[in-house]
Amino acid sequence: MSNSATVLYDAPGPRARNTYRLISVAVAVVLLGIGYLVFAALDDKGQLTSAKWNPFVESTSWTTYLIPGIRGTLVAAAVSIVFALILGAILGIGRLSDHRPIRWIAGGIVELFRSIPVLILMIFSYQLFAEYEVFKSKYLALAAVIVGLTLYNGSVIAEIVRAGIKSLPKGQSEAAMALGMRKGQIMRTILLPQAVTAMLPAIISQMVVALKDSALGYLIGYVEVVRSGQQLGAFYGNYLPALIVVAIIMIALNSTLTVVATRVEKRLRSGRKGGAIPPADIGVVPAVSVPGLDITDKRL
Repeated sequence: MSNSATVLYDAPGPRARNTYRLISVAVAVVLLGIGYLVFAALDDKGQLTSAKWNPFVESTSWTTYLIPGIRGTLVAAAVSIVFALILGAILGIGRLSDHRPIRWIAGGIVELFRSIPVLILMIFSYQLFAEYEVFKSKYLALAAVIVGLTLYNGSVIAEIVRAGIKSLPKGQSEAAMALGMRKGQIMRTILLPQAVTAMLPAIISQMVVALKDSALGYLIGYVEVVRSGQQLGAFYGNYLPALIVVAIIMIALNSTLTVVATRVEKRLRSGRKGGAIPPADIGVVPAVSVPGLDITDKRL
């Protein structure tokens, strides 16, 4: 590394580098000390014995607790993500409408549900559905979780959609309108296909948020992986190993979702590049027949 000054900051000298090394070593020693104290405390409580991990090698622990919890998490997350994408697209496009009432309604919905915590939306939906018997009792918790996740994440995705469309050059819309295309056609055939690839990283992040927030459903009695892990820990008396296993499961689910969504994003981007106009065809203007004008007339 060069010792010369850079644009952003002055490069540290020998004394400063030695100071940074000493601070790094001190921080590492403190972290190791804290880790040892935590390990010793857990060992004294018997939380690190092999007997605490034995339930996870038994099939009954998975079939009774963990697998139903994983299934509940995936169902709630998958349904809410699909509904949130649909709601977000509708609200995001509505915020760009030429009609002021539509913009106000869409904007009000987005700002309202984006400001309310997801847990409050779930609890309110659960009480509302139970009071008016909208769903059967066994589906109340699932419906409340889906509604809460859909309303919140749909509002956030609406802002992502609006920002993605607004980031496109205005010249494309103006050129399309000059050709006589309606706004719906412009949005559907020109703006949205381009905006989708630009929005995908943010949408992927919001999908991961929806998957993680599904764990809040345990507060209203929904059977998902966190609640299942707590029940397993209460039954076998191994809360710490159960929570560690639940954390590993959630990391695996989120990583899988991220990998799949990233591959879809790459495929969409490569598809757009593959559909581009070949360099040899650029600048080639096809002949257009104009009534009353013969371009082959030698007298012109």
